[in-house]
Amino acid sequence: MLSEFRTFIAQGNVLDLAVGVIIGAAFGKITTSLVEDIINPILGLVMGGIDFAQMKYVLKEAVGTTPEVAIRYGNFINIVIQFLIIAWVVFLIVKLANRARLSNSMAPKE
Repeated sequence: MLSEFRTFIAQGNVLDLAVGVIIGAAFGKITTSLVEDIINPILGLVMGGIDFAQMKYVLKEAVGTTPEVAIRYGNFINIVIQFLIIAWVVFLIVKLANRARLSNSMAPKE
């Protein structure tokens, strides 16, 4: 079984997937920083000094050592913005890949 696993890992698709996951994780961190450190402060300033990360609806106030219970919808807004940016980039990459594939298939054969 170990030999089969080694063969499976050595296949190109698995290595490509691993590279994609690593690059995706790094891109996710970049997107998080873009949203939290650049986009949200600008949006907050335009909207009158709102800090999206602090936006919440408190269901129950903190009492003593018991923390508050709150719906943190500001964080949800951050995540939605991050998702939209990543989805847009993936869309552009797929569009570019399809265009490259199409132009390669239409190239004259020698």
